[in-house]
Amino acid sequence: MKKQLILLMALLATVLLSACSVKPGFSLEPSFGTSATSTESSNDTLTIGLSVSTLNNPFFVTLSENAQAKAKELGVKTTIVDAQDNASKQASDIEDLIQQNVDLIIINPVDSVAVATAVESANALNIPVITVDRSSEGGEVVSHIASDNVAGGKLAGEYITELVGEGAKVAELEGVAGSSAARDRGQGFNEAVTGILDVVAKQTANFNRSEGLTVMENILQSNPDITAVFAHNDEMALGAQEAISASGKKIVVVGFDATDDAVAAVKAGSLAATVAQKPDEIGKIAMETAIAYLNGETVEEVIPVNLELITK
Repeated sequence: MKKQLILLMALLATVLLSACSVKPGFSLEPSFGTSATSTESSNDTLTIGLSVSTLNNPFFVTLSENAQAKAKELGVKTTIVDAQDNASKQASDIEDLIQQNVDLIIINPVDSVAVATAVESANALNIPVITVDRSSEGGEVVSHIASDNVAGGKLAGEYITELVGEGAKVAELEGVAGSSAARDRGQGFNEAVTGILDVVAKQTANFNRSEGLTVMENILQSNPDITAVFAHNDEMALGAQEAISASGKKIVVVGFDATDDAVAAVKAGSLAATVAQKPDEIGKIAMETAIAYLNGETVEEVIPVNLELITK
């Protein structure tokens, strides 16, 4: 009898120890509606790299901040690197992310052609890639998330035509040569104005405000009778406007991106308009798409983000 009592006590102790080893928040019983908890748990193990063309541009700062905020909200770790508008540095940055064995890389290319080799390097190690704002001309990309830049360029061209009338002389400030954004915005603008406006000057200012100022000063010297400027981004538009203001001329300037500075300039009347991309939405959608893909969901190859023209 005494021996049976000892065996019964040992059995009860084993059961109690087993119960104590269950993790808090989990039940021995089957549960329902636990997908959010399960997703959060799996997201905790994910690290997503984000290679940005430059953090010296408010547009990409907003994009990066919103991508990072969404990642934090969903419990994912992020590593953000700034290429400083240098295609070689971006290739090196992406190689570092690959060496860190991140789960996915979101790339905002400096140069759509030059970035292809880095995308192929990630592909070779089965690290998926998503591009934002600018596409890659090579390698395999899970999804591309961007505004319809061709449509945006057309929107700008049509609005400038409306303001200055047919036959007017205009200038175009182009973005970084080789970038899809510069190519597509220029394509849309020229499709809208060919045969209607006279594009007398077309020159790159590399999406940079100070270069926009210098290039515009030169254009004004050789083309003093231009009546409008389309800049492929707001930074160049603001630089151009500074040069125009210093010259004392009144010239219509339309930018692209709707950064805070540009929207303020539109409200003040120094810029005629800016085509509004939504960098906050691009950043959020990119991170959501990345996490969905890593969790086994099917994602769209191209995800367009709406545009709108902001005028006073």
